[in-house]
Amino acid sequence: MENSQTNVFLTPIEYLKGIGPRRAMTLKNELGIYNAGDLLTFYPFRYVDKSRFYTVSQLRQVQDVDVQVVGRLGRVEEVKQGLKVVRMTATLSDGTGVMQLVWFKGFSWIKRNLKEGENYVVYGRVSIFAGRVSMAHPEMETQLQYEASPMGTLVPVYSSTEKTQKAGITQRLISTAIHSFLEQWDSHIHETLSRDVLKENNLMGRREAIRNIHFPVDNESLSRARYRMKFEELFYMQMAMVRKKIARANRFTGYKFAVVGRLFNEFYAHHLSFELTGAQKRVIKEIRRDVNTGAQMNRLVQGDVGSGKTVVALMAMLMALDNGYQACMMAPTEILATQHYNSISRMVEGMGVRVELLTGSTRTAHRREILEGLQNGDIHIVVGTHALIEDTVIFKNLALAVIDEQHRFGVEQRSRLWGKSAFPPHVLVMTATPIPRTLAMTVYGDLDVSVIDELPAGRRPVQTLHRYEQSRLGVLGFMKGQIDKGRQVYVVYPLIEESEGMDYKNLIDGYTDLDEYFERPAYNVEVVHGRMKAEEKDAIIERFSSGVANILVSTTVIEVGVDIPNATVMVIESAERFGLAQLHQLRGRVGRGREQSYCILMTGDKLSDDARRRMEAMVSTTDGFKIAELDMKLRGWGDMMGVRQSGMADLKIADLTRDADIMAASREAAQKILFNDPDLREPHHEILRRSYDVVMKGKALWGYIS
Repeated sequence: MENSQTNVFLTPIEYLKGIGPRRAMTLKNELGIYNAGDLLTFYPFRYVDKSRFYTVSQLRQVQDVDVQVVGRLGRVEEVKQGLKVVRMTATLSDGTGVMQLVWFKGFSWIKRNLKEGENYVVYGRVSIFAGRVSMAHPEMETQLQYEASPMGTLVPVYSSTEKTQKAGITQRLISTAIHSFLEQWDSHIHETLSRDVLKENNLMGRREAIRNIHFPVDNESLSRARYRMKFEELFYMQMAMVRKKIARANRFTGYKFAVVGRLFNEFYAHHLSFELTGAQKRVIKEIRRDVNTGAQMNRLVQGDVGSGKTVVALMAMLMALDNGYQACMMAPTEILATQHYNSISRMVEGMGVRVELLTGSTRTAHRREILEGLQNGDIHIVVGTHALIEDTVIFKNLALAVIDEQHRFGVEQRSRLWGKSAFPPHVLVMTATPIPRTLAMTVYGDLDVSVIDELPAGRRPVQTLHRYEQSRLGVLGFMKGQIDKGRQVYVVYPLIEESEGMDYKNLIDGYTDLDEYFERPAYNVEVVHGRMKAEEKDAIIERFSSGVANILVSTTVIEVGVDIPNATVMVIESAERFGLAQLHQLRGRVGRGREQSYCILMTGDKLSDDARRRMEAMVSTTDGFKIAELDMKLRGWGDMMGVRQSGMADLKIADLTRDADIMAASREAAQKILFNDPDLREPHHEILRRSYDVVMKGKALWGYIS
């Protein structure tokens, strides 16, 4: 391994050709480029095909298209208004005609660098102005510079900012610096993948890939080079995930559920009021296989709102009970915990299964009974919030922990739950937030992933409509028609911290308007929001749940945990202020019965392009996984998850939104290697072990592998 003092890839950026101290400072501050290695991984974000030249006479047929022309530069002139120069112009002629070049800024550079009478290659967008062929702010280089350029006809385009442009950091400067460095030092670019990985995945060598990313020979070479470098990034990310998963399986013995007994079979035969979907049956089989191995299960169950995750979780808990163990379910809020407790208690009624609810609101005397029942084993299933991880909670033999919406709990909170048992309990994580496949493989890469991708029979997809403010009377009439049929309606307002006062006013104004429109006693409108005490909120939601109230005006407090099958309309006010994931979660509050349900997105008349795309997505599909994919494309994976996972922020070229196939191939390659050689001790894996160690130290794979 090379000494860092002689590592050429750590060469400070100011020492590279054409950079210097002033430009180096801008590169560091604006683009995070500190050394030669950073520059080599400053990959182009697109490429321009400059294989074709046009003549001036052809340009009238190619308006609003970027073209390349070579010709002689004519007179460069200033155009003034009073004493102020407002633009500069020049002519370019090639023997077939004359075109005009125009600039509205950069006048001093133009005066200093452009030479009349010299041949130039110009590139830019053609337009017709005042009857003349014109090109504004063209890219320009002399014909001699063009012919001496190391770049081929596929020209890379690098990201820039206003400050980098002002500092004279041009596309050519970056290309020249990279080319000069590679000419001298590319022999120091060592391979980081083993021969087997390269051969089995048909990958280009690393040195060739770096060259072709910056100076592609042709489209095929560029495609192969980009694939290679994406594969490398994702391969080591997946290797970390797979190693973690294997280590857990080897380190943690789990409780073995040897039998499927009376409780499971009785529930399946006599207490299920509906037929399980094929997806539910598949996931239950996957859980059954896990808990019968003797190793700790660590499984994520993804399923859209209403897909039946709770039933699957209950049947897993009944497996634990049949083998003499206890189970618990932890939810992030009291509302959600209470919802789960009520539904589980209802489903196991008459089976002799004792289920209890433990939250921060549990009264002292009842809490004492619950703690005693958990310790002596009288309580079989406990549902609760973070109250379950308090030190006073001691189980007799906890063997299965179900966690709903894991991302709302911290790592420390979850680990405290594992410590309440002789062996780490089996873990079943549930989420109603659909996660794109690429993210599930990354964020939850050390978990086995199950997907419930079917809705129970009889459920109708929610019909989603987008309406502008001018259609409000029609929406109110529709709400009244649904209520007259015996249905109920949610009306949800946004609540965003930065404008909480304004949001509260909008909520109360909206409630007042609805209360006036839907006259009592024929109709009853209730309002619930975050400023209310928990008991007051619960009482109002109970009035709505029991049918006393027809309309519930609310903030997003009803996003999760409220299950009212008779509610068939969800009106979301200022829908443009919500993200896609939250809109989809809110929509999931309706469509829980057998009647047709509706989600109405109310927005202002003026929408941003991003907001319009969100509305179109919601109207076009109810598939949570499609929504999640689009959400990731719109917001990026980091914003979508709300947290940057270790290692993922360093991706330079791979894109989790678009590179699902490469992610899958890299994971398969990592699994194949690690299942046979988990510590990478075999001689032919030495290069992988050394590269992996470098990546895990947070360093780039430049010059460290030799």
